[in-house]
Amino acid sequence: MGYTKCANNLTVLKKEKDFLKEVDSISLQQALRHLDTAFQNFFKNKKTGFPKFKSKKNNNNSYTTVCVNNNIKLENGTVSLPKIGKVKVRQHRNIPENYILKSVTVSQTASGKYYVSILFEYENQVQKTEPENFLGLDFSMHELYVASDGTSANYPRFYRQAFKKFEREQRKLSKMQKGSNNRNKQRIKVARIHEKVANQRKDFLHKQSRQITNAYDCVCIEDLNMKAMSQAMSFGKSVADNGWGMFTTFLQYKLEEVGKQLVRIDKFFVSSQLCSVCGYQNSETKDLSVREWICPCCQTHHNRDINAAVNIRNEGMQIALA
Repeated sequence: MGYTKCANNLTVLKKEKDFLKEVDSISLQQALRHLDTAFQNFFKNKKTGFPKFKSKKNNNNSYTTVCVNNNIKLENGTVSLPKIGKVKVRQHRNIPENYILKSVTVSQTASGKYYVSILFEYENQVQKTEPENFLGLDFSMHELYVASDGTSANYPRFYRQAFKKFEREQRKLSKMQKGSNNRNKQRIKVARIHEKVANQRKDFLHKQSRQITNAYDCVCIEDLNMKAMSQAMSFGKSVADNGWGMFTTFLQYKLEEVGKQLVRIDKFFVSSQLCSVCGYQNSETKDLSVREWICPCCQTHHNRDINAAVNIRNEGMQIALA
């Protein structure tokens, strides 16, 4: 009902505002659908928050349009968009002929680059894989993770590497006059530093998640609240830098695409305090500064992170095979 009313108002507005005729009509309808969804979510759950106007200070812009009557085409290194025409693109992968193009989202980053995200529909029957080999991953602030097989990601900490450069350029930006052309040039320079770090991080996480997906049938991790961890322990920059949440998201969808699974262990599971050999549990919680310890029961020497990863793997194995 809400969307229908808005659509009727849009027809009236087009007669009053000529500039609305200059853009793709379907993209305007999609914007109304997004607004209607936002209001429905708000009325269902007040915690969602009342829909807000888009801020002109936000330099990340985007719009979505739907493929109707073959009005969007991807061919010969170009994408044809309604009201815009053919635009040259760098296509990341070849699209099979049986894929059906559904919609396109065009976005502009803060640094001024444009990206086209194209949604396709296709039939895919995923054959579920019976898990035979398991891997446990223990979150590590500096290395991203430590695995139950003794390996680690050795995360390069891209944000920390670029921090001094970012700090210098950000200081220059803060001293410039708002609205000036030089300030806008400097804003783009700062945005490019952020964008490069984000791209480096995303590339690294994609490669790590793909390697793990190819090698293991089931991956077990702790279900951590990263936002609460960064606030409670004052590790905001380190937590945001390694992108654990993004990594687990990549890992989950890559595993599901090939019929494998990601098992999440309860965050209160005592993975670091439990001996992975004999099952002895320490009566007192060991401080984070304790990186190695000897089990008083079986005398096994443990590396804290590897031992935790093995316990996570064993717990996840029981859940997956139950």
